[in-house]
Amino acid sequence: MYSMEHKKYLKKIKKNKFLVLLFQLLILILFILGWQILADLELINTFISSSPKKVLNTLVELTKNGDIYRHIWVTVYETLISFSLGTILGIIIATILWRFEFLAKVIDPYLTILNSLPKVALGPIIIIWVGANIKSIILMALLISVIITIINIYQGFINTDPLKIKLMNSFKATKKQIYFKLLLPSNLKVIISTLKINISMSLIGIIMGEFLVSKEGIGYLIMYGSQVFNLNLVITGIFVLCIVATIMYYLVCCIEKKLIKVG
Repeated sequence: MYSMEHKKYLKKIKKNKFLVLLFQLLILILFILGWQILADLELINTFISSSPKKVLNTLVELTKNGDIYRHIWVTVYETLISFSLGTILGIIIATILWRFEFLAKVIDPYLTILNSLPKVALGPIIIIWVGANIKSIILMALLISVIITIINIYQGFINTDPLKIKLMNSFKATKKQIYFKLLLPSNLKVIISTLKINISMSLIGIIMGEFLVSKEGIGYLIMYGSQVFNLNLVITGIFVLCIVATIMYYLVCCIEKKLIKVG
């Protein structure tokens, strides 16, 4: 049984969470209402700013003809592939760099340069090498996500408590034992936070790729809308993209909770 003080503390935490959620929803509702009121009063030009009603009508039309589902599926499919490959490759390469210190020192400046380089600048080269297809889109997103994953997880590995590593070495633990018994458990939070960054970076990379070469996906929907000066379609695409990004982030948070419970 919890004490009265502990119950009050838990009640206070729940109340704070509720208030945070309430104010978040209020800000969103006030923004949408204000936007619509300005549009109705013709204080803003709906041709270049659209309105919530027009966005809703566009979304309904895309839902009726089934186009929206196809575009969402293509973007989600590409993002999941990029996210999975980026996470797996990032952890493997970070492990190799941790295992071979000399190699890490050699590769370090190149990782820094690649991380700071805008990946969209590599778009034309990727398209020429791979082709104007889904492979080039996934590769562009992969370049973004894998480098960030490598850097974050490698930094977590090398910043693991050296005293704990020395203790395991004193018991003649192998590198494999240190890795699985110490490094991975100690850096669980680092890996999870990297997953959160990785899912958003993968989605950004996919949208960038779809802007360049795709004929399907949310990125294509936004780009097509801008080309035909249909701002309703552009903002609808952005709205759908926000929902997809939120759901993906929430799924990673659910994975985080399960991993923490297991850990």
